[in-house]
Amino acid sequence: MSDYRTQAPPILREFLSYHEIIKAHSKGTVDEYFLDLRNFFRYLKKTRNPALSEADLSEIDISDVDLEFVGAVTMSEVYGYMLYLSRDRARNQNSCKTAYGLNASSRARKMMAIRSFYNYLTAKTHQLKENPVRDIDSPKRRKTLPEYLTLEESLCLLDAVDGKYQERDYCILTLFLNCGLRISELIALNLSDVQGETLRVLGKGGKTRIVYLNEACQDAIQAYLAVRRPISGKNADALFLSARDTRPSRSTIHAMVKRSLSAAGLDSERYSAHKLRHTAATLMLQNGVDVRTVQEVLGHEHLNTTQIYTHIENEGLRVAAKATPLSKVKRVKRKKPDDPDAQE
Repeated sequence: MSDYRTQAPPILREFLSYHEIIKAHSKGTVDEYFLDLRNFFRYLKKTRNPALSEADLSEIDISDVDLEFVGAVTMSEVYGYMLYLSRDRARNQNSCKTAYGLNASSRARKMMAIRSFYNYLTAKTHQLKENPVRDIDSPKRRKTLPEYLTLEESLCLLDAVDGKYQERDYCILTLFLNCGLRISELIALNLSDVQGETLRVLGKGGKTRIVYLNEACQDAIQAYLAVRRPISGKNADALFLSARDTRPSRSTIHAMVKRSLSAAGLDSERYSAHKLRHTAATLMLQNGVDVRTVQEVLGHEHLNTTQIYTHIENEGLRVAAKATPLSKVKRVKRKKPDDPDAQE
């Protein structure tokens, strides 16, 4: 398990602490920054030192990385690293059967970590005078529409819930589909967050928002609470419990969603728990909710993050327009009468 507090060199540890403490970024986000930058520094050490040319990146120590080392980075080194990610980086590090080369979105995220690090050193702490990555472009990402379930598929998914923990699982799926919660938000829910017809949700960056519960959500929560066993200890206030009386893990939630999708006859490889969040947003927009309200419900910081769903709605309107039986009817030109008095 990686922990930047003990594994990162001081210059990197200070940057990561700033993001966790001052910027209030989640532990998951900070951990991703650490892993991305550690890999970047390992690549730099390997390419700069001929003695490390045959070494595996995972074995290269970065404890001696300092300001002089990071300040010497060049634009060609960064582009070389991006080329390495594009062609040679394993997609699944822990698998013996993996493809190589990360997609544009993954490379863009890693570039964002590098850019944020150098912005911190130049604009925030002024340890460097020049930002060596300032003019480097991020990989161009293809614009794709989020995948989502239709209303009918959503109903099939809910109908397919079964098993020992069916009240819990049904409640979780209902909240995903109606409220568009992130997995991390659902796991963090407490009993005390359920307040009548509202739900208090702790979102990204420690920001709290209030989500209103419709009748379906309220009924699902009450049905689950009727069978939820009371426990003591640190998880006593957790809304959802695993079989071990702890908060369910991300993998537990993912497995439950995949299992339910398969039981409903839906493609469990194509859809996921996060796709249910997309589904909630899409169904809201398709039923007249304005995009700014959807932004509030989902907890998006920026409106343009939410606006991608408007493209889905537009596509739906386009499909509907083509589906009408009159969609291909063309006006037949009629010969005009010679008599001007016959014209209307």
